[in-house]
Formats: sequence, structure tokens, C-alpha cells
Amino acid sequence: MTRVISLPAMWRRNRLAWLWPLLLLLALPAGAADVGIPAVNITTADDGSSSYSVTIQILALMTMLTFLPALVMMMTAFTRIIVVFAILRQALGLQQTPSNQVLMGLALFLTLFIMTPVIERVNTAAVQPYLNEQLAPLEAVQAAAAPFRDFMTMQTRESDLELFMRLSKTPRVNSVEEIPFTVLVPAFVTSELKTAFQIGFMLFIPFLVIDLVVASVLMAMGMMMLSPVIISLPFKIMLFVLVDGWVMVVGTLATSFGL
Repeated sequence: MTRVISLPAMWRRNRLAWLWPLLLLLALPAGAADVGIPAVNITTADDGSSSYSVTIQILALMTMLTFLPALVMMMTAFTRIIVVFAILRQALGLQQTPSNQVLMGLALFLTLFIMTPVIERVNTAAVQPYLNEQLAPLEAVQAAAAPFRDFMTMQTRESDLELFMRLSKTPRVNSVEEIPFTVLVPAFVTSELKTAFQIGFMLFIPFLVIDLVVASVLMAMGMMMLSPVIISLPFKIMLFVLVDGWVMVVGTLATSFGL
């Protein structure tokens, strides 16, 4: 037999269970609310600067880590490298070889190699002084931004920079330090894409010539039903290996950044 309990009856039966959380809160001592991790702990120094608690610093650091992939792609040499690699794979006619993981790994380590001077400047000017408590957090961020600003400015075309300054209605600046990152980053990415497509065009030409020659020979032999890609692919791979193509491509990318 099924027993049905109405809501008022169940409330009366379990009314003590509902009161337990309230009783526990009332039983806490007055100073118990102060125990735990403080939400905000700001310490003001004699010179007027402020330092935040370690908890807030870690929270801010974890929040900034979510933007790390975007920073790597938009403020380093990664964009130019990965675009050139993608165009090279398309020119060879290889859809999945090398795989995306291999290209991404090679692009990341090549980016680290190219950005080593910038990273060393950031470590000397910002990271070590901050760890030695010589710089405040905001001062360390500003010091770390200077090497990246110099790197991006050297790789950005003046026409692209003027375009975004005009679109954002930013007044003319007298020095590089006055250029806001909201203008410099999109101008840098646009310049990187243009340079990557120029390098990719130069890489595409010899493989395109091989495709044209193979297609012409097959048509002259009456083998119009045979795909030229199947015949030209071994020749393109052989040409790329004979000229030591990976060394040439990587060397060209590295020297394009002034290394």
C-alpha cells in the first residue's frame, strides 16, 4: 500500500532538519566570519602605490592565462610561420601530411627560437625585477610590454599602422611608445598575413610549374582520365627533398624577422 504524505505534514515532520543550517549559523562565534581567504586585501605603501593580496594576484594570473593562446598568435611570429606551413602543404598537394600537430609543434618551437631575444629582454626588464620585489605588478606588465611593442613595430608596415590609426581616429604620435596596443596588434597581424602570403606565393610557383608540365604531358599522351595530381605528387616531393626544402623554408622564415 502506497503511503502519501502531504507537503504540510512532511514540513512538520522534517521541520528540525530545515532548522539545522540556521542553528549552526547562529551558533558560530562572532569572529568566525573573519576566518578564511580575504576577497580583497589592498596594502598602500608610503609612496602611494598599492599592492594586492596573493589571492587576487593568482586570480588575475589565471584569468590572463586564458588569453595566452591569443597573445601567442597575435603578438609573436607564430602567425606568419603557421600560414606559410599551411600554404606549403597545400602546394605540395599533401592534405594531412605533415599533420596539424606536427606543423603546430614545429611552428611553436620556431616561434620560441625567433622570439628568444624578446623573451630575454622581458625576463631582464620585468620578470626578474618583479620576482625580486623591485617592481609593482602594473609596472612589471608595462616593462614586459615594451620589448613586444618594439618587435611588433619593426615587423609592421607603416601603411597598415596608418590605416588602423585612421580607423580608430587616434591622433598622430611622436614616438613608438605612444602607439596603443589596440592599434598596433591588428596592424601587426595584417602585416604578418601579407608577408606570409608573399612567401607562400614564392613557394607555390615551382610546384605549380610541375603540375602544369605533368598535366600537359598527360594531355599530349591522351591520358586525360588520369589525374595529374597522382603523377605530379612524387615529383614535387622529390624536388622538395633534393633542394632541402625544410631547411630553406625555415631559414627563410627566420631571416624574414631579421635574425
